Amino acid sequence: MSSNIDSLPPSLAKIVQRFQRASDPKRRYEQLIWYGQRLPEFPESDKIPENKVSGCVSQVYITATLDDSKVLFQGDSDSQLTKGLVGLLVEGLNGLTPKEIIQLTPDFIQETGLNVSLTPSRANGFYNIFKTMQKKALESELMANG
Repeated sequence: MSSNIDSLPPSLAKIVQRFQRASDPKRRYEQLIWYGQRLPEFPESDKIPENKVSGCVSQVYITATLDDSKVLFQGDSDSQLTKGLVGLLVEGLNGLTPKEIIQLTPDFIQETGLNVSLTPSRANGFYNIFKTMQKKALESELMANG
């Protein structure tokens, strides 16, 4: 099982390990909410259709900018738990190159143990957020190189 963690970027591996240490679902939820609370304020001006994650029950917004060939994400959600998922992904993926982000697969969520406590719609939301972040990472690179 740890071999999967070894292949993750260090920032993401650290998050996964943090969740693995949280033994019960309640602690994992608290941890998730904490990630949501750590997100910087999301600009209202960025809450536009182009930044909205489709396929999520709650309102989720993601932006990506390229800074020195590293992707910087910002995100927000109107749901505490979904915002936590956004926070977890923003913290785990920020500072990676678009290529590193595109090569990742979302199955690291299973390593956190969160997938067992997420409702099907939230788990689906997580995958949609992840896929949107990958797409935005690629777009940011194309815009920078275009």
